[in-house]
Amino acid sequence: MMEPRILPAGDRALVVEFGDAIDEAINERVQALAGALARSRIRGVTEVVPTFRSLMVCYEPERISYRRLSARILRMDARPRGPEGGSRRVLRVPCLYEGEDLADMERITGLSRDEIVAIHSATDYRIYMLGFLPGFVYLGGMDGRIAAPRLATPRKAIPAGSVGIGGDQTGVYPLSSPGGWRLIGMTPLRFYDPEREQPILCRAGEYIRFCPISRAEYEDISARVAAGSYAPEYRETGGAAQ
Repeated sequence: MMEPRILPAGDRALVVEFGDAIDEAINERVQALAGALARSRIRGVTEVVPTFRSLMVCYEPERISYRRLSARILRMDARPRGPEGGSRRVLRVPCLYEGEDLADMERITGLSRDEIVAIHSATDYRIYMLGFLPGFVYLGGMDGRIAAPRLATPRKAIPAGSVGIGGDQTGVYPLSSPGGWRLIGMTPLRFYDPEREQPILCRAGEYIRFCPISRAEYEDISARVAAGSYAPEYRETGGAAQ
């Protein structure tokens, strides 16, 4: 595995690169360094932004120089330690699989609707990074059998909570926005809510699992989310993603 490479990103940030692929082991190193920097509380570091394979570190050059910060980072013990006891915390994401593109998904994949739902909901998806919109999760681990090309013409508006597939990735639209992913369902969870103490529901390095629900369950959870009485559900699991 390659040694980390540090590159300047303007005069107030640097980027630490760990590889050139979307790979869980590489992303573990990204998250490990992000955690090490958070614990170290280096004077002048203002923000860290993890991506699939790198970490952007924003800093105040009047407090710490690029050279000094780079040297500190290279000396850090940022080895991935893994979840304590080999377990991981997985957010349960209830999903009503009634997306308008499911019929097209059947045609593209050659699978039935029930098969698509079963495959999509059978994996603990790792959150590699967040971006595009506040709370938009970039997930890894989707089964290639349900991969599908993005729409030739993106929609002008996709409702918040829409669950979609674009290429070999799946994710949730946290806000109403344009988009070209194929819609397979809806979740009543709010991945971004500016009124919450923590507006972003998830963090990079965590896991989510989509869980099929009925229309009645969707309406019930939606009402509880709107009333502020719904608590997100998690489970502890061990080993590799299923």
